[in-house]
Amino acid sequence: MSQENLLSSIKNLASTGASIAQTRLELLSVDVQIARNKLIRLLVMIVSALFFLFFGLVMLALLIVIYSWESDRMLVLGLLTTAFISIGLILALVIMQALRNMPKLFEASITEFAKDREELSR
Repeated sequence: MSQENLLSSIKNLASTGASIAQTRLELLSVDVQIARNKLIRLLVMIVSALFFLFFGLVMLALLIVIYSWESDRMLVLGLLTTAFISIGLILALVIMQALRNMPKLFEASITEFAKDREELSR
């Protein structure tokens, strides 16, 4: 009987430990969700700012083209187009790399800890 009590105590201790770990991960997941929501709001503001900056650049490009209309308009258009497309492609590659490296949330870990806790409490 002593071994059964010891085994039961060890199982209860392991179950309690798993429960504590699961609670900690759930809290961490909530913190990550809050940070993610703040990041999304920040990204919306950044996209809005970039939208207006884009139109400012378009207007500046039009101003430059109209100013150089008589002399080198095709050269100016080609240079501006090349610059805008190059910058856009570089930024797209940076964004894709950042999205690939984005960490995943802890849902799988929380599920596994719940399974462990159920196994240990049997």
